Amino acid sequence: MKNKLIYIVALAFTFSVGCKKELNQTPISTATTETFFASNNDFLQAVNAVYADLRTYPDRMLNLSETRSDNLYAVADGPRDWEPINNFARTISGNPYIQEAWNTNFNGIYRANTVLNKLETNGNVITDANLKTRLTAEARFLRAFFYFDLVRWFGKVPIADKVYNSAEATTIPRSGVAAVYNFILADLKFAADNLPDTYTAAADKGRATKWAAKGIMALVYMTRSGPTYNIDGPGLATNDWQVALDLLNEVINSKRFNFLTSYADIFSYSNENNAEVVFNVEYSTLSNPVVGSTFAWLLVPDTYFTSIGKAVQGGLLIRPVSTDLVNTYATNDIRKPFNIYTAGYTAPGIGTESRPFFKKYLDISKVPNNRVDWPINYIVMRYTDVLMLKAECILRGASGSQADVDLIMNQVRSRAGLTTPVTGTTIPQLMEERRREFAAEGLRWHDLVRSGLVTTVIPAWDAKEDVSNSIAPFNNNYIIYPVPQAELNVTPGLYTQNPGY
Repeated sequence: MKNKLIYIVALAFTFSVGCKKELNQTPISTATTETFFASNNDFLQAVNAVYADLRTYPDRMLNLSETRSDNLYAVADGPRDWEPINNFARTISGNPYIQEAWNTNFNGIYRANTVLNKLETNGNVITDANLKTRLTAEARFLRAFFYFDLVRWFGKVPIADKVYNSAEATTIPRSGVAAVYNFILADLKFAADNLPDTYTAAADKGRATKWAAKGIMALVYMTRSGPTYNIDGPGLATNDWQVALDLLNEVINSKRFNFLTSYADIFSYSNENNAEVVFNVEYSTLSNPVVGSTFAWLLVPDTYFTSIGKAVQGGLLIRPVSTDLVNTYATNDIRKPFNIYTAGYTAPGIGTESRPFFKKYLDISKVPNNRVDWPINYIVMRYTDVLMLKAECILRGASGSQADVDLIMNQVRSRAGLTTPVTGTTIPQLMEERRREFAAEGLRWHDLVRSGLVTTVIPAWDAKEDVSNSIAPFNNNYIIYPVPQAELNVTPGLYTQNPGY
């Protein structure tokens, strides 16, 4: 069993002082919080509870980014919750994936605000001043992380900078995207200035470091710099590419991370928290309560597991990898067989299935008895991503040369077994290489949106891939998702629905 205590302790705290997964929630009672926050360990447990709301982040990236993108053609196996995500349906404001994205992020924000409030009012019980500063930085990092997730999915969202009671929460309007970004960046700046370089205790693996804060902050600046598409979405065309590059170079120059020579080693169950990992979501297996992961099987059909004598997991029907993605890999690209299962299989009582699916996170020898207890971490940001984001900034006008970009491209391609050097790399070529490199990591939709390619790539892919004529014509409104209908119903008229839904 992995020695990871963040989630184990976090859930114990959750059960003690749990809260509803909504913005309009009653805060933890004064008596409860005053009683609980009485020692260093109490505050540590409270911050761990904020980390606990990262548990479904990987699932969200696969359900809302990977499934939305040209990496999956998943419209033929419904009706399932992912089908309207994949085919750009307009009537998805009640979709559970969308509701989960809103609820879980705001639940994490609520918990972070609770911790920050108690650090301010009760923090004198913490005997170590450095620990108090670190816990504040961790809470602000996580609050920023949840808000960044929200702004990429929904655009305008309400800013909750403190704990609100239920009456107050029903009066908070959505703030403009620029204001949300300012809030995010202020939190990340504090986190980057006050988080440690690294942690030495095994129980602290997975906590945010200053390098995680700087890496995520760079991505925030890059996302904000993307095109506006004339919607209230994540792009503001702010041209912050140099600011982002400077942050990425700080991560690189820290020498805390390395480019692994083996692609498979990055995702190995026996090589977690390796030198590629800048920030990841930590899971523990064989714990009580259960705090393992589910993302490993999310895009894998249950019939595959039964075909090899394993218990069904939860993927149900197949979400096939698009033909377009399969074909973009060169024959000798070692990432293709690692990322995608193409051999076909026969499931007892079902028949033969020959469509490809993602198997990137599968280790068949590690299938748990409980399908929600997979023992594998999810890498949110890795060193290869940092390098390729640097290349993107250079191509957008930040300092550096074409040779610098090509060097990064060829480093990535060489590890994949592609030994013919490339020169003159362009943004579209860089994004296609990112597509192959980060397949099934949940980055593709955000890459397309940030790069400005979504308006051309998705319609062109649709014309080639959609043999069943199931995908609705793309329009810019589909870059973000609708506000969940349940949120619109809380206080009618407080929020307006995103256009197009």
